[in-house]
Amino acid sequence: MDDLEMVSQQIEAGLGQRIRRRQIARGELTLELACDDFLASCTWLRDEAGFDQLIDICGVDYAEYGDGTWEGERFAAVYHLLGIQSRQRLRLRVFLDEDLPIIASVNAIWPAANWFERETFDLFGFLFEGHPDLRRILTDYGFVGYPFRKDFPLVGTVEMRYDPDQRRVIYEPTRTEERVVVPRIVRSDEEGRYDARN
Repeated sequence: MDDLEMVSQQIEAGLGQRIRRRQIARGELTLELACDDFLASCTWLRDEAGFDQLIDICGVDYAEYGDGTWEGERFAAVYHLLGIQSRQRLRLRVFLDEDLPIIASVNAIWPAANWFERETFDLFGFLFEGHPDLRRILTDYGFVGYPFRKDFPLVGTVEMRYDPDQRRVIYEPTRTEERVVVPRIVRSDEEGRYDARN
C-alpha cells in the first residue's frame, strides 16, 4: 500500500459519512465533501490529518461540461491542500447550490484563504459566509456579473475605461464596430522566416 492510499484510508476513517465521494487518479487524492459540515471537516483535516497549508481555492462552472452531457450540480468550489510533514496533497470539491452558491469561509482555519475567497467571489459569484472582507478584487466595484461563469456574455455594448478627470472607472457605449480579425502568415522561403500581418 502506497503513502497516498494510507492517507486516503486515514481520512476516510476520520471523516466517515462526511465524504460523498473519494477518488485517486493520476497520483492525486480528491474528496467530494458535503457543504453542510464543511468547516468541521476542514478543521479535522488541518488538526488531525496534518493538512496545514491551503494552496489554492478556485471555482468550477460545469455548465456545458462534457458537451452538455453533465447532469450534476453546476457550481463547485475546489480547495487544494498540502500536508507539509507528510508531503501529501489533497483536493477537496464541494458542490454549491446554483441559485445561491454559498459556502462557509475557511479563513479562520487557513488565513491564506482570504484573497482566494475574494477572487472566487469576484470571478464566479460564490459567497463565503463569515469572510471578514468579501468584496471584489480583480474587477471594478460597479462591474455587473461574474466573468468566469460560462453564461457570461463575451460581447457587449459598453466598454469601461479609467477617466483621469473623474478619477474613477466609467462605462460608456462601445465606439468600435464588431469585426473578426484573421491573421495572415506570409512565408519567405528564401529567408526561412515568418511575417505575421493583420
